[in-house]
Amino acid sequence: MRFVHAAVLVTAVAFDFAAASAVDNYPLSSQERVALESKFLQVLEYYPQNSGDSTQSVAHHSRRGDALFFLGRSREAVVEYQAMVRIDPQQDASHWRLGIALFFAGDHKQAAAQFDKYHMFDDVDRENGIWRFLSHLKAYGAKRAARELLRYEKDDREPFPVVYRLFDGGVTAKQAVQMIPDDLEAAEQDKRIFYTQLYVGMLASVKRDSIGAQAALHVAVSCKWPRRAGFGPNYMWHVARLEYDRLTAGNGVPVEP
Repeated sequence: MRFVHAAVLVTAVAFDFAAASAVDNYPLSSQERVALESKFLQVLEYYPQNSGDSTQSVAHHSRRGDALFFLGRSREAVVEYQAMVRIDPQQDASHWRLGIALFFAGDHKQAAAQFDKYHMFDDVDRENGIWRFLSHLKAYGAKRAARELLRYEKDDREPFPVVYRLFDGGVTAKQAVQMIPDDLEAAEQDKRIFYTQLYVGMLASVKRDSIGAQAALHVAVSCKWPRRAGFGPNYMWHVARLEYDRLTAGNGVPVEP
């Protein structure tokens, strides 16, 4: 995600990383799932909630917030992200992670408001407009979301100009995927596939097309590039994983919409 990294580094179901890992089509192995859980629990242990220091830093709350979110504990992540803003109000406008955590915690109106703030901070990033649209769709319905979809005049990085057309009705999900060039360098190809399938899946999920959402998100979670690419893409890979887990009850088994 190009959402600017701050100065520091529906309600989501708390994911049982070890459960039902033998399902053949799950994008991660049982070992990978257990390793992820262990990693984030270690972060929470290293950055305890009550360390005895009443002036815990922005970085402390940031790392706790990320770990909690990646564990599927969105409401607790919101608390940590909001603590960052209380300590340093300048964190607020650029805090896209707070917006996403609010979205996953089911606080869609607050999420939309957070993405409004981000648009004032950066009026180029269509990825913010996507999350604002998803939040509006959940909070206020399709007509208002379409009416208030942000309009962008400046260029943005690929594949977001095309992906954004999916949200304004300019292309179908199939067309958005087909428009990814097949002669790209491997990492760039994987990047574009990841973001396109992530947002095809998120839009389908919000529209209650559970089966279509699962198919797209399975592809997104299976992509290698976002797991190696750094903070923003890695965070969004976890978003894809968490939504896929929510839709499949964490075990790759389809859940009826």
